[in-house]
Amino acid sequence: MKPCWDKLKRVALEEVEATLEALPEPLRRRARSVAVTFERRPGRLLQAEGYAPDTLGMFSGATFLDEGLVPLPPQIFLFLLNLWEFADGDEDVYRQEVRTTYLHELGHYLGLSEEELTDRGLE
Repeated sequence: MKPCWDKLKRVALEEVEATLEALPEPLRRRARSVAVTFERRPGRLLQAEGYAPDTLGMFSGATFLDEGLVPLPPQIFLFLLNLWEFADGDEDVYRQEVRTTYLHELGHYLGLSEEELTDRGLE
């Protein structure tokens, strides 16, 4: 079944907002400063840079520690069609994957490495 793009975005936004609300206030305030963009899949340019076509999310820009030193603002990209396919079309699994991927990318903003994120269950 082909997913409805508007529904995927709405559900993802609901999940990101719920995840933000569950964060402690200082972290929530900081996390709200990071833009979240919903894309279908990584485009050709990202794939040319080495991102796999089935990438679930990506962090771009300055980390928390580098803000003001890097010209690009922090931004999280969530690739919703990839997340939907990863969830095998199950909305509950999709919501969980949106949450996990969002927290994973937020972890990169906070300066955590892939290994540190894996240790926290945010693979």
